[in-house]
Amino acid sequence: MKKQRRSFSTEFKLEAANLVIEEGYSIPEASRALDVGETAIRRWIKQLQGEHQGNTPKSKALTPEQQRIQELEARIKRLETEKRILKKATALLMSDELERTH
Repeated sequence: MKKQRRSFSTEFKLEAANLVIEEGYSIPEASRALDVGETAIRRWIKQLQGEHQGNTPKSKALTPEQQRIQELEARIKRLETEKRILKKATALLMSDELERTH
């Protein structure tokens, strides 16, 4: 029987990492207290430390600042895609207009 993978909220991950970083828990203590694997807690700690250094993670950010950066980057990407589409549409419309005038 396959074990189902658990998923954790961003808030839970942030609190788990902060137990070790700010509250002084050891990784094994935090792991037992939260019933989460040590590897997961280590990963969350590493991500949180990276975010505090200004690194935007590839996965969902833990800190509000990095979450905002990810939202803005997604918005920029969407706007750039829309701009590219509009440029192509404008070029097509202009070429149709030129063909009709000749």
